[in-house]
Amino acid sequence: MSDDPKPAAPKKGGKLKKMLVIGGGALLLIGGGGAAGMYAGGKLGGGEGHEKKEDPNRPKLVLKEGEHGPETARGHDGDGTPDDTELYKATYYPIEQSFTSNLTDTNGFAQIAIGVSTYYDQKVIDNLKENEMPVRSAVLMTLADQQAEVLSTPEGKKELQKKLKVAINAVLKDKTGFGGIDDVYFTNFIIS
Repeated sequence: MSDDPKPAAPKKGGKLKKMLVIGGGALLLIGGGGAAGMYAGGKLGGGEGHEKKEDPNRPKLVLKEGEHGPETARGHDGDGTPDDTELYKATYYPIEQSFTSNLTDTNGFAQIAIGVSTYYDQKVIDNLKENEMPVRSAVLMTLADQQAEVLSTPEGKKELQKKLKVAINAVLKDKTGFGGIDDVYFTNFIIS
């Protein structure tokens, strides 16, 4: 007998087991991530208990008379202008007091009067009336940031309309959780 211990036999399949464990772990992570994404997107676990509940106080789009369509359709941003405006009735609301502000680049000023439109129900107009003071402030701040030379062009006026729409909707979203103003119109426009 020899005192030399016998060399250990090499393990069979060691590399294969390691590769299977790593591959299985990777598949588990990918599958779990995909399932989590589907769950978050509402595609998984979509029984009746997982349906998105709509707030009954949220403004609704108003269909034109004789039109049939999705009464709760939404625009691309969730509470803006619907994609298919020809189906919906616009409501117009003039803001009573005009807005006067100095302009940024001159000693001049601008005085404007505006009205707004919405394709949503009366709740949007009511929200606008209830939040008139912060809306007026946002309009004045937007107007004060304008240049007389730009406002004297048709393109400048159109750009101001867009900025006012964004400013008014931002206030309404902040105060009520919903914007809903689809357009802003000038009813008076003076630059001096």
